[in-house]
Amino acid sequence: MFRPALLPIRHWHRPLLIATALMALATVVSLAGLALDDRMLRGEPIWGKPLKFSVSLLVYLPTWAWMLSLQQKRRRWTWWTATAIAVLTTLEVVIIVFQVVRGQGSHFNNGTPFDAFLFQTMGAMITVAWLLNMAQGIALLKDRLPDRPMAWAIRGGIVLGSVGIGLAFLMTGPTADQLQVLQQGLHQPTVGAHSVGVPDGGPGMPLTGWSLTGGDLRIPHFIGIHAMQALPLLALGLGIAARRRPRLADPLTRSRLVWLGTGTYAGIIALVTWQALRGQSIAAPDALTLAALGVLVAGTAVLAGVILRRAPAALPEPELITTR
Repeated sequence: MFRPALLPIRHWHRPLLIATALMALATVVSLAGLALDDRMLRGEPIWGKPLKFSVSLLVYLPTWAWMLSLQQKRRRWTWWTATAIAVLTTLEVVIIVFQVVRGQGSHFNNGTPFDAFLFQTMGAMITVAWLLNMAQGIALLKDRLPDRPMAWAIRGGIVLGSVGIGLAFLMTGPTADQLQVLQQGLHQPTVGAHSVGVPDGGPGMPLTGWSLTGGDLRIPHFIGIHAMQALPLLALGLGIAARRRPRLADPLTRSRLVWLGTGTYAGIIALVTWQALRGQSIAAPDALTLAALGVLVAGTAVLAGVILRRAPAALPEPELITTR
């Protein structure tokens, strides 16, 4: 029988839960800033960045707290590394909010030595958090959870989430124009960009701000990170559906669908990364991008059909053991 992998919240990692509460507070502050502060920075409301970071971490941090509660063997070092992640991500949002109050950008800001120091500090902190994230992921990958589909979903989410965090490094290097200025020995106030093919700050999508005119590396970064939620939700949904769909009652069938979902999700990350690096807006895919997406969707549908056709129509009834 399917049982959700969910322990009482008192078993979750407390520092990560405290950091989650701080992210909820930062979200409220950022929403108030959007309502009361009309300042703009690089074409976007200045409080938009802390809002997006706070909301993203509001999902990311409790996910790790939940995953750590599932450990079959408690490890002291994972508790401390998770605590470090909670502290580092909280400090990152503190710096972002601090820069907003000053009217300055937090990312790619090389305007003054102090601004550059803050950005470099943020880069160092997120690098350490990323490495700790992978170390914890390796430990969790080794655990054998009783719910196999959920175990595979967690493993896939950890791997793809680590890839998503790593994709942020594509934004930190100077663009061709910035590099040309730096090579001339001139001061370049901005180093790095999330847009490809167009300057940062152009027309963007509502809420996310993703570029409508060029590539945007924030998209694969965002999608990759949140594999940690998407894949466990897939496993959870399959488990709930199994109560009414006999073919999904088989744990191996659900595991195979989770494997397929993980592969499809990886394909989506690769597709949007490729699209962004070609300087193409997510809102204006060309024929090549649409063709690749079509192949991915069709392949997923065909393989899902094959998995379901091979699934047993119903699980065998357990044998009754009698004693004489």
